Amino acid sequence: MKPTAERVLDVAEDLFAEKGYQAASLGDVAERVGIRSPSLYNHFRNKEALYHAVLARLLEKFNAPLRELQEGEATPERIRGWQARLVRMHIDNPNLARLLQHEALSGGPGSELIIEQLFKPLIESSSSAMDSGVALSPSASRLRPWIVMGFNNIVMSYVTMAPLYRGLLDIDPLGAEAAERQVEFITRLTDAFWTSGLGKEIWRR
Repeated sequence: MKPTAERVLDVAEDLFAEKGYQAASLGDVAERVGIRSPSLYNHFRNKEALYHAVLARLLEKFNAPLRELQEGEATPERIRGWQARLVRMHIDNPNLARLLQHEALSGGPGSELIIEQLFKPLIESSSSAMDSGVALSPSASRLRPWIVMGFNNIVMSYVTMAPLYRGLLDIDPLGAEAAERQVEFITRLTDAFWTSGLGKEIWRR
């Protein structure tokens, strides 16, 4: 059996993703873990500390592919591989996307952590990867963050909206087959971008 602290994190992750920070309670967590509420304080000092621990664990996991991408040259092929891996990860574990949606819509104490550990590294990495040492036009430079946010929004909104698509599709929208279709869609979209005027302007290799 997993250590209690790890089981608490697993349950809290599911609850925060399901209900959001505001609606989830430590009593809910303790009940699902099968322990008394006061026992939670042996592992986490309060609800906010537990929430931050859940977020930090998720962000560490989902940032790993980006760190690996940064270890070598960010070629279009490696970027496609990173995108495909990220799509599959989000579909395998939709909790991060759902938790971020709750944070955006109803608030929570994790915004700063999310910005610093998820969004800033994505945007900073894109600037480094796209920088060919040639001056870009002001419009191309200005749109870099929007390109990154656009990809991020496509992936995460698909995951959070997937339950509504179940009645429309002939497969589970969060299943393995759907994941590969989403990967194909993202890959084709990326390829179309690289061959567009803006893509060529940004990626001057």
